Amino acid sequence: MRPDPQAIHDRIAAALPGARIDLTDESHLHAGHAGAQGGAGHFRVRVVAGAFVGLSTVARHRLVYDSVRDWMPDRIHALAIEARTPDEAAR
Repeated sequence: MRPDPQAIHDRIAAALPGARIDLTDESHLHAGHAGAQGGAGHFRVRVVAGAFVGLSTVARHRLVYDSVRDWMPDRIHALAIEARTPDEAAR
């Protein structure tokens, strides 16, 4: 059973205080996909956080994934991440 998008948002917000988070549930686009058969969701998230300054893309994604790691892959099948610093987002 996929989690409510607000629950995912809240977990990311707790891990990255002050972050701007835009989360989209794209599960409906993956109907019939093997990962969707068990009820796990597909989500896309854009996170803008000062905590990302100086971090590689992999390190940024790891911070986001760590906040929901226990829900993968049973509740979240896929999480597409865009992780930007405030300066990068302003460009």
